[in-house]
Amino acid sequence: MKILFASAECVPFVKTGGLADVVGALPKEIRKAGNDVRVILPLYKAIDKKWRDQMEQLFYFYINLGWRHQYVGVKSLVFEGTTYYFVDNEQYFGRDYIYGDNTGGDEGERFAFFSRAVLEALPKLDFVPDVLHCHDWQTGLIPILLKAQFKHLELYKNIKTVYTIHNLQYQGIFPISIIEELVSLGGWAYTSENLEFFGMCSFMKGGIVFADEVTTVSPTYSREIQEQYYGEKLDGLLRSRVDHLSGILNGIDTVIYDPANDPMVAVKYNADNFSSKVENKTALQAELGLRVDPNAPMIGIITRLADQKGLDLVECVLEEILATGAQLVVLGMGESKYVDLFSWAQWKFAGQVSANFQMNNELAHKIYAASDLFLMPSRFEPCGLSQLISLRYGTLPIARETGGLRDTVLSYNQYTGEGNGFTFLNYNAHDMLHVVERAVDMYKNDRDTFNGLAIRAMRGLYGWDQSAMKYVDLYTGLVAPAPMMVESAPVVEEASVAEAAPVVEEKPAAKKPARKKAAPKAEGEAPAKKAPAKKAAPKAEGEAPVKKPRAPRKKKETEA
Repeated sequence: MKILFASAECVPFVKTGGLADVVGALPKEIRKAGNDVRVILPLYKAIDKKWRDQMEQLFYFYINLGWRHQYVGVKSLVFEGTTYYFVDNEQYFGRDYIYGDNTGGDEGERFAFFSRAVLEALPKLDFVPDVLHCHDWQTGLIPILLKAQFKHLELYKNIKTVYTIHNLQYQGIFPISIIEELVSLGGWAYTSENLEFFGMCSFMKGGIVFADEVTTVSPTYSREIQEQYYGEKLDGLLRSRVDHLSGILNGIDTVIYDPANDPMVAVKYNADNFSSKVENKTALQAELGLRVDPNAPMIGIITRLADQKGLDLVECVLEEILATGAQLVVLGMGESKYVDLFSWAQWKFAGQVSANFQMNNELAHKIYAASDLFLMPSRFEPCGLSQLISLRYGTLPIARETGGLRDTVLSYNQYTGEGNGFTFLNYNAHDMLHVVERAVDMYKNDRDTFNGLAIRAMRGLYGWDQSAMKYVDLYTGLVAPAPMMVESAPVVEEASVAEAAPVVEEKPAAKKPARKKAAPKAEGEAPAKKAPAKKAAPKAEGEAPVKKPRAPRKKKETEA
């Protein structure tokens, strides 16, 4: 099969969050199953020169975007066996940021351009996909543009679409007038059944309504978003598409995230020499200005600083968490109130808290390797990758049971010994605090059990192997069912046709004599049409005589 991923970001080229990790890792695993998988994304200014120098200019063309006649350049490079295409337009992507607030500026125009550019580039590429896999709101217009404006063309008619929701909260909502002026779909597209969303146009809704299959990044999240609390006002729509909605758990790239071979950590280690892990802690303590103490439990937080991530719970009980004696290392960017919170904590608890407001991949690897515990109290979490990475590094998660966290973190059971972390269910600060205290207490007073859990966590399977095959099955079901259905459906239909066929074939023979005898009774052709309708009904004993040829035939058969 040929599969094309369309995404706003992808590692190792450009990243703002977990979407980039998924789009970077998943194609490699799908390709191992013998499929041709490629990726197309915007050529942002942020993409490093080392990648740009490797790109080949394939072609350029122009597209119409409303009254605009816009340049589209397409470049490509092959990285680790996967072909990547980059859509070039300096006006839209030559900026100092990747993408910003999806409710303002010209974000709608930028990704309307990208969506049309992807579709119009296909005839010029030596690659027509069987499946076009679109990711998140930035590509939500692709399925509707494909069906409304391209499906009648021979090259596009067999392309199927899969749309993956990575985070339903970010929907790409813009004024209808602006989007229609760009894409020219027509008024039908902006009804409540299609793109209209409370008087606006929702890119996310477009993907959900018009894609052939919709997926989320964990089984639990696919169920949660059908509920009002998690559904972001799209729960009804998602319930209506339940037969085409599935959750496939994300994985991580186990080559990039491998403590035994990670070049970014101070000391490499694995489950067999787990005792070496502590050296990463002392190295990071020294680097960040924390009190160097190998026995001080370290809690890591690597996240976008936002309410969704449960940081309001942390704010409520931050001092109580630090009262356990644990050190706290925070890495992330986001809302100013949380920047202020952790800045204050770093000042108030000098030597115990380190706050780092940046995107720093190397520091992230060091935190995963150095920490003993990893805090993820998310209000909702479509999948989450950080808990998978922390498990891979033998750092036990403290997570709320929601979305992908519920699917991947099993709370330690002291009676059975099962588990790979610590969890709490209710979105409550003191429930979270109780679990933090329990985890820290185990680290301090039952180190053997704690280390045993960490070693078990390291030996877990967190790669894309199984999930990639689920995607392959999904693609196969889209591309292959037509022959299967055509094979079975006609068998039933042919049987009924076979029964009806003799009746149809007898009609011509029956009509000739019927006309000879019926003519005198009907007193002309015109009355013949009316008279049978009035008089034949009782004689035919039912409504069958509505079909005029049958009434004479039955009359004939009776006479015979």
